[in-house]
Amino acid sequence: MMLRSALGMISAVTALVIATPASAQAAPADPAQETPADAARPLPAGSAPTVPAAAAAGSAGTTVPVPALAWELKPTGVTARLRGLSPVSRRVAWASGSLGTVLRTDDGGQSWNAVPPPGTADLQFRDIEAFDARTALALSIGEGDASRVYRTEDGGRTWAETFRNADPKAFYDCMAFFDRKHGLAMSDPVDGKFRILSTDDGGRSWRVLPSTGMPDALPGEAGFAASGQCLVTAGGRDVWLASGGGERSRVFHSRDRGLTWTVADTPLPAADSARGVFALAFRDPRHGIAVGGDFQPDRPSPDAAAVTLDGGATWAKAATPPQAYRSGVTWLPYLASAAIAVGPTGSDVTFSGGERWQAFDGGSFDTVACTPDLACWAAGEQGRVARLTLRRP
Repeated sequence: MMLRSALGMISAVTALVIATPASAQAAPADPAQETPADAARPLPAGSAPTVPAAAAAGSAGTTVPVPALAWELKPTGVTARLRGLSPVSRRVAWASGSLGTVLRTDDGGQSWNAVPPPGTADLQFRDIEAFDARTALALSIGEGDASRVYRTEDGGRTWAETFRNADPKAFYDCMAFFDRKHGLAMSDPVDGKFRILSTDDGGRSWRVLPSTGMPDALPGEAGFAASGQCLVTAGGRDVWLASGGGERSRVFHSRDRGLTWTVADTPLPAADSARGVFALAFRDPRHGIAVGGDFQPDRPSPDAAAVTLDGGATWAKAATPPQAYRSGVTWLPYLASAAIAVGPTGSDVTFSGGERWQAFDGGSFDTVACTPDLACWAAGEQGRVARLTLRRP
C-alpha cells in the first residue's frame, strides 16, 4: 500500500512537472492574512496550472486542470512553534520546537506522542535529526549552556545529554548528519569564525573542530536557527553552512566533513540582522537551492531564492523567486527538478530546479522535509504539522 501510494504521488507530481509551462509565474502570497492553526489555507480555486488534455489524457482540443499540491494538517495537540522536523517515512516523523517540545508519530500523524527530554521545558529545540522510529537527536539553541544535544534510542522514552556548550560566546543553530555515525553542528562565530562540532559515533560524543580551515566571518554574520536547515549535507563528505546578518549573505562549503571551508556570496538580501540565507537544500554535491530574505513581517522580501549548479561556488538569483521570505526548503525525491519552499506566508513549488517558483498554499510553516517513500512534511507555528497531498480537480 505504501509503495503504491508513493508511486502514485511520483506519477501525479511528474504530470505537474510536465504540465507546468517554463514561463509560469509565482502567485504572490498575502502576508497580511492570518492563518488559522486548525486549517490549511489553499490558494483560490482555478489557480492550479493547466495542461492540454492531449498531454494529460490523450485527447485533444480541451484543457484540464492538473492535480494540485496541498497540505493536509495533522493536528498535534500542542501550541509550540515547531522549527525542528525530521520525517523518516510516511508513517514516522519527529518534530521539535519551543517550550522543550519534542513530538513523534508512528501512524502518519493520526496521533502524536510528546517525548521531550525531562527538565527541558525552558529550552528551544530548533533542530532534530532522526534515523528511525526509535533513534533521534535533538538540538536546543541559545547562548552558553542553553545549547545542548540530547540523544534517544528508545523512541523518546529516555534521553542522554551528549553535549552541553560551556563557552558563553557560542550559540549553536543547526545540526546535520552524513550517515548514522558522522554528523556536525554549527555555532555562530566565536572569535571571528563559525564554530563546528563533530561526532563520529552517532551523536553519543562531540568535539570542536579546529577553526584554522574556516574563513573569517563578516561583522554581524551569524546563522539563523529558523528551520534546522542552516547546515545541510549531500553525499558522504560535502556540507554547506548558510549565513546572514552581515554585509553579504553567504554560503560556506566543506568537502571534508567540516575541516576546511570555502565561502561564496549569494544574491539574497543582506546588510541587516534580519536578512540572509535561512535554509539550504542540496540534491547532490553540485545542485543546490538557497532560500531566505528578510524575516521582518512588515518588510517586503524579493529575491528570496537562489540556485547553484557548481556545489555552491557561485549562486544565481532565481528567475521567478517566491514572493516573500522563506525559511525552509527541500527537494522532492526522484524528481531532479522539483522542490518545495515554505515560510510564514505560504508555500511554493518549483519544477525547474529552483529557477521559477509558484505558490500553492497560503498557510504558515517554518520547515519542510521529504522522505525516500515520497512523504513530504511541514511544521511551524501553533503546533502546525502537515503532510503533502494531491488535491484532485
